[in-house]
Amino acid sequence: MVKASWNGQVVAESEDTIVVEGNHYFPASSVRSEVLESSSTTTICPWKGTAHYYTLVVAGQKNYDAAWYYPEPKAAAAEIRGRVAFWKGVRVEST
Repeated sequence: MVKASWNGQVVAESEDTIVVEGNHYFPASSVRSEVLESSSTTTICPWKGTAHYYTLVVAGQKNYDAAWYYPEPKAAAAEIRGRVAFWKGVRVEST
């Protein structure tokens, strides 16, 4: 089981993560949707495509653009479609 936590709360957990470039990509269904707030931020990866971001909101605190996903990944990264990864202080660990 892999868990992602921030600000003292688990925000995602799954036995089905995919690791790409050292980041665990969780199935979107395993992420607590109530902690996600849409962000207008996007970035471009040459081989994965355009990443979109979420801000985490936990216990009244915000962690801006701390989660990302690729809604339309390029063919080389098709396996991460429908998945979410974390950074910016979000702790990801196997239990």
